[in-house]
Amino acid sequence: MTEPLPRPRVLAPAARGPEHVTLDAEGRILTGTADGAVRRLALSPARDRARSEVLAHTGGRPLGLAPSSDGGVLVCDARRGLLALSPDGGLRVLADAVDGEPLRFCSNVTNAADGTVYFTVSSRRYALEDWLGDIIEHRGTGRLLRLTPGGRPEVLLDGLQFANGVALADDESFVAVVETGAYRISRLWLTGPRAGRRNTLLGGLPGFPDNLNRGPGGVFWVALAGPREPAVDLLHRASPAVRRVAWSALRRFAPGPRPTVGVLAVGTDGRVVRHLVRRRSPYRMTTSVCVTGRHLVLGSLVERGVAVCDLDAPRVPGAEPDDQGTIAST
Repeated sequence: MTEPLPRPRVLAPAARGPEHVTLDAEGRILTGTADGAVRRLALSPARDRARSEVLAHTGGRPLGLAPSSDGGVLVCDARRGLLALSPDGGLRVLADAVDGEPLRFCSNVTNAADGTVYFTVSSRRYALEDWLGDIIEHRGTGRLLRLTPGGRPEVLLDGLQFANGVALADDESFVAVVETGAYRISRLWLTGPRAGRRNTLLGGLPGFPDNLNRGPGGVFWVALAGPREPAVDLLHRASPAVRRVAWSALRRFAPGPRPTVGVLAVGTDGRVVRHLVRRRSPYRMTTSVCVTGRHLVLGSLVERGVAVCDLDAPRVPGAEPDDQGTIAST
């Protein structure tokens, strides 16, 4: 069962392509934009205006961000790798290769209380500009990596279908990672008797899941960049040769983003707490969502500015099927 996503208000239009939005320790919005800037947005109390400041330019394309314990920002840059932005604006590279292989497409990042960093690489074959090729060819070259303080990056999970958003459970017992190309959120247990085991937190999603943020109460919020596409599902069942030919054609005539966007709130047990959808959204390809007070903040790879929606009292108390697809957890 779905709820309508309220019509968004677009703020800070100078921020072009704010692919990921998250909050810093003071509740301000952090985002990276197409011009290579890491920006911080302060919303007015009424959430109808936003003051924007540029913290740094990475020289690449910043995607996923996470505030660090020293007041800085961890940045997944699609071209430069995993970066650390210090409070004074200095940038340093934390990781740009793993086992001698350059990190082609760093996507999203989160960090643990002890300083351990978990981050994703969406594709080992394609760069950001050709992200759709990884979805269409469906070869599963995404990765989840870990970087411990003073250590080197190591691969925790390989063969992921376009690894994307990543977030830790409140108690850090597991790390959740989005597989956009498989319509699911996977889970890797970090502690307890299941440590090292991977399973599905939530599968069969009704759209393409993208970035992931942990919100109030430990709930994971995930953006659905667009609805499921029957043609893509059909291609995923075809041979690799057919998928390669399809991508060759789509590369020249790629369709634009759909006007349908949505967000899901998912409990740590895999239950859907909320599912909000807008089918004629003026703000398209919602790639991230975070919660501030009684509002949702949305980011997009293709739009100008962030979008803000009112968040009313929940109407959906638990996981239920909806009219766009099957939602299941294991």
